[in-house]
Amino acid sequence: MSNLKVLILIAAFVTLTTSSFIWFIATWDATKEQPIGQLTPAQIERATL
Repeated sequence: MSNLKVLILIAAFVTLTTSSFIWFIATWDATKEQPIGQLTPAQIERATL
């Protein structure tokens, strides 16, 4: 694999990762989520099942 192909793959991965993170932050709605500090142990156990 040539150096150019490797650089293109790395750039594509970084672009995809960055854009995914930006999309996650842009669409985040804190009112729909319960803060982690307010989770009880029972809620945490149910979430892992």
